Amino acid sequence: MAAPGGTLNCEDFSLFQEVLKSMRTIDDRIVHALNTTVPTISFSGKVDATQTCKQLYESQMMEAHLSRDQAIKSCIAQTSEVVGKLREERAKDSDNLAISKQLRKEQTKLKLMQSELNVEEVVNDRSLKVFNERCRIHYTPPKVK
Repeated sequence: MAAPGGTLNCEDFSLFQEVLKSMRTIDDRIVHALNTTVPTISFSGKVDATQTCKQLYESQMMEAHLSRDQAIKSCIAQTSEVVGKLREERAKDSDNLAISKQLRKEQTKLKLMQSELNVEEVVNDRSLKVFNERCRIHYTPPKVK
């Protein structure tokens, strides 16, 4: 799937994680983004906080969350397909150690990718919590799910 530096590499898990890490920078910097764009009460007349919060939520946070979710799920689907093919190959040739070894490797990678969905959920929840603390009086995002 598309990522800031091109496409997300599903073959190499460490590259996969690196790209996800760079894709998560918006969430790592959410506090800074909110502090620099959403005014405190004393400065609230100078900036449209409602519009600022809505724009930050829609164009940055949700876009980032959706693109990462799609990228992770795409890699999970690709890796699941590889695991399925390797299982078929192993069923035909159960004595082939190379196939068994490759299957274990791919299954491990698949589990690691699936665990990234849990990490993603935590990152998203943390960002939304910070966003809601800072923007709740200005903008309430629509309910998702």
